[in-house]
Amino acid sequence: MAEITLKSLAHSYLANPASPEDYAIREMNHVWHQGGAYALLGPSGCGKSTLLNIISGLLEPSSGDVLFDGERVNSLPPEARNIAQVFQFPVIYDTMTVYDNLAFPLRNVKTPEARVRERVMEVADVLELTGQLRRKAKNLTADEKQKVSMGRGLVRDDVSAILFDEPLTVIDPQLKWKLRRKLKEIHQRFNLTMVYVTHDQLEASTFADKIAVMYEGQVVQFGTPRELFERPNHTFVGYFIGSPGMNFLEVSTRDDRVMAGETPIAVGTRLREAVAGARSRNVKLGIRPEFIEVSGEPVEGGMEAAVEHAQDLGTYSILYLRLGEYAVKARIEEDQDPPEGRAYLRFPDNHVGLYVDEYRVETNHE
Repeated sequence: MAEITLKSLAHSYLANPASPEDYAIREMNHVWHQGGAYALLGPSGCGKSTLLNIISGLLEPSSGDVLFDGERVNSLPPEARNIAQVFQFPVIYDTMTVYDNLAFPLRNVKTPEARVRERVMEVADVLELTGQLRRKAKNLTADEKQKVSMGRGLVRDDVSAILFDEPLTVIDPQLKWKLRRKLKEIHQRFNLTMVYVTHDQLEASTFADKIAVMYEGQVVQFGTPRELFERPNHTFVGYFIGSPGMNFLEVSTRDDRVMAGETPIAVGTRLREAVAGARSRNVKLGIRPEFIEVSGEPVEGGMEAAVEHAQDLGTYSILYLRLGEYAVKARIEEDQDPPEGRAYLRFPDNHVGLYVDEYRVETNHE
C-alpha cells in the first residue's frame, strides 16, 4: 500500500493549452493516505477518469508530479507502480475458469501455489464466488464477470492501491447496493488503499470514508459525506450532493435588507452584514430543502411563497415553491400536511451558507 500525492498536477490533451478551459485537469495538490477508502465523484467530463489514469500510469501528466510514498513515478508504467485497476467493463479471460482468472495475477509474479490457493479462496469467499470457481468465465453473467474482475484486482495483497473506474456500470441495479457494501467490507478486512470513481453520489457515500468532488477538472471539495451535505464548499457540491440539491438565491443588499431580486430574504444581522461586505456581484445564499422551515400559516420572520406542486414520496414530500422570481424546493416529513396555495418559509441562519464567486465563505453566525 502507498500514500499517493499529487503535486502541482495538471493535464491537457492539447499540445499548447492557452487557458484554464484547455485543461482536463487543472493544477491541483492532493493526498490519498495509505489505507484510505476514497471516491472521486463528479459528472461525466469533469476529469475523474483522466485523473485515475494519471495515478495508475496509463497517462503521463502534462505538468506536476505523482508521488508514491514520496517517490516520483511520472514515467513509470502501471506494472512498475504495482497498481490494480478495475474498469467499467469486466477485464477477464473468458476461456479460463474463475479460479484461474483469480489466480492469474498471483501466478504472474511467481507466487507459491499454496499461497495462490489461499488468497483465491479468501477473495472468492468475500465476493461469493466460491461456487463458481470451476466454471469457465465465458458462462458467467455480466455481474458475475465484474465480480471476477474485482477479485483479480483484490487478490494481490502487495499492491500500492486499487483503482475502480465506475466498476458497477454493467451491474444489475438490484445488485449494486450489495456490491457496494461488499467493497466496503473488503476495504475494512484487507486495509487496502482504494480510489473509486463514480458519478453516483450514493455509490460514493456508501463506499468511501472521504469523497473528492470534481468539477471542471478541479477537486472543489474533499470531505466526508456528512461534510459535503452539511457544509458544501462550492455551489456545485451543494447542487450535486443531495436529492434534491441545494437551493441557491442570488442576493444583494438594499436599504439594509438582503434582497433576492425584488424579494426580501429574512436573515439575521450577521448574515446580512456578510452579504453587504462581499466584494463581488456574484453572491448567493444556499440552503438545503431539508433545512427550510415550512408553515401553512403566517409566522414571524416567514417569507410568503406560492406552492406550485407537492410530490409525495412516502415518508416525506418535496414542495415546489415560488419565492419571488426564484424556484425553491423544501422537504416536509410525512406527519406534516403540505400547504396549499401559499406557504410561509423560514431560513434558519445556522443552515444558510454564503457563497461568493461560487465558493462558501465563513460568516460569524457559523
